[in-house]
Amino acid sequence: MNNYEEERTTGLSFKVWLRLLKYTKGLGKRFLLALFVVIFSTLISAAYPLFTTYAVDNFVIPATTDGVLPFAIIYGVITIAFGLLTYWWVRNLLAIEVRLGLKLRRDCFVHLQDLQIAYHNTNSVGYLIGRIMSDTDRISGMISWGFAAMLEAALIIIFSITYMMILNPSLALVLVLLVPVAGLIAWIFQRKIAVVTRKVRETNSRITGAYNEGITGSKTSKTLVIEDVNSAEFAKLSDKMHRYSVRASRLSALMMPMVMSLGAIALSIILYRGGILVGNEILGFGVLAAFIAYATSTIEPIVWVSGIITELVSAQVGIERVTALVDEEVTIIDTPEVIEKYGDTYNPKHENWEPLIGGIKFDDVTFMYPDGDENVLENFSLDIPPGTTVAIVGETGAGKSTIVNLVCRFYEPTNGRVLIDGRDAKERSQLWLHSSLGYVLQDPHLFSGSIMENIRYGRLDATDEEVIAAAKIVSADVVAERMPDGYDTEVGEGGDKLSTGEKQLVSFARAVLANPPIFVLDEATSSIDTETEQLIQNAISHMLEGRTSFIIAHRLSTISRADIILVVEDGKIVERGTHAELLAAEGHYSKLYKAMRLEELDM
Repeated sequence: MNNYEEERTTGLSFKVWLRLLKYTKGLGKRFLLALFVVIFSTLISAAYPLFTTYAVDNFVIPATTDGVLPFAIIYGVITIAFGLLTYWWVRNLLAIEVRLGLKLRRDCFVHLQDLQIAYHNTNSVGYLIGRIMSDTDRISGMISWGFAAMLEAALIIIFSITYMMILNPSLALVLVLLVPVAGLIAWIFQRKIAVVTRKVRETNSRITGAYNEGITGSKTSKTLVIEDVNSAEFAKLSDKMHRYSVRASRLSALMMPMVMSLGAIALSIILYRGGILVGNEILGFGVLAAFIAYATSTIEPIVWVSGIITELVSAQVGIERVTALVDEEVTIIDTPEVIEKYGDTYNPKHENWEPLIGGIKFDDVTFMYPDGDENVLENFSLDIPPGTTVAIVGETGAGKSTIVNLVCRFYEPTNGRVLIDGRDAKERSQLWLHSSLGYVLQDPHLFSGSIMENIRYGRLDATDEEVIAAAKIVSADVVAERMPDGYDTEVGEGGDKLSTGEKQLVSFARAVLANPPIFVLDEATSSIDTETEQLIQNAISHMLEGRTSFIIAHRLSTISRADIILVVEDGKIVERGTHAELLAAEGHYSKLYKAMRLEELDM
């Protein structure tokens, strides 16, 4: 998938915007109040030149102050009312923006939790964050401020022309004829600007990705001495961004003088024609002053409207991307019957959960990855009694995780069944299964927080004593003892303050604390030194006893003691049996074992 999709939307589609109606529930009163405030505040704003007309005709021309006080009081009251209306307008629009953005982000986040592993494997973190944060902010901003600003600008034009038609229709005709011309010029330029702006945003997304890679991969860049390569690539992106940004600025700089020049032309015509009318005593000085104000203030909203429409079209791309995320099909789901009995991820019915014993059976399973074109497993059957230790071995990239992914129900078989304790895994809830798994990865993820907090994720109601006991079982207490704050030491973002081996020990302690009936160790000791690994092997030997376990490993010590060994090559299981049986067969396992033995002897 291309994470930097080109934005191709060229026209405003109300059908796309209607997709957001469900997110506006509960905000109806605020929308109505904002509409009311916009209409009345704009009505007052457009009427201000009429006050100028009255002041010129009644105070300036006659050179008198009679009646100034009541006029000033009325003007002051209206100004205060306008200020209050503006306050309520801003307050409501801010509330709409915040609440709408919150609903959008929450919906996206929850849906991401439900989406299968395959989706996360094919979409980068930076791209998803861009959708959830940047796009939702733009959408909520446009719905609250964009539509309101466009309505305000349109009403200013309408009310101003209406007032001018009431004052003098023939003079108002000047602006009525020039408004469409200004709108056409602004629209043409805004479309050109929109094209360049989309390229600016696309390039900006690539720059954000480059920043992300540059920061997260800084150690690798330094060890490979490729800083100059990274800088050169970043310079290309920055130069591209600069060129597009300058082009957009030039178009904007050219558009504004052209549109505003129409306002100057309108003002010149009004001054010329109005001056003649005033000289012939057909028009008052106050009315001419009002027309001058309208001529200078009516053209600018046209630029606002065209610009906002362009922004709406641009934000529409964000809606399409966000709704595409929300609409992304969740392929691994529980049936309504299962949810009714066991509950879902957010409302589990623990009282109906049967204890998981750990018996697993592959019943004539055929499996192909969603983005693959070849079966990884074909008519595969395997009966794994409770308490069995299964080792899965093979070269790097051979596909060793496939079996585990199916057991954990991260993927589902293309054909056949995976049975847990004699029942199809689909007949129980995913949460029921996942709550019974202890999964330790080769490169485990730690959450921001302390060592104590990260271990406690294994069982949130565990006491400090239980956390420390679990840590001691796998020698993770050694990690805490090395730190100045012990178990209260902050591990940093993703655990980056700890070494890979230390993170694995903490992750192992977390799994032990959960005390699950099924353990999955995905090359969990590959980054731990031999001495520490021996401590862990001794500690987990009794932990795995009576529990079903899957060990994906490349070290002999974690393979030879397994009850069943599966040998994977090119994504397919080519051999199965015990350590002794496979050695005697002198096949793939025998060759792999000898190669591993030589490798460990050289270490």
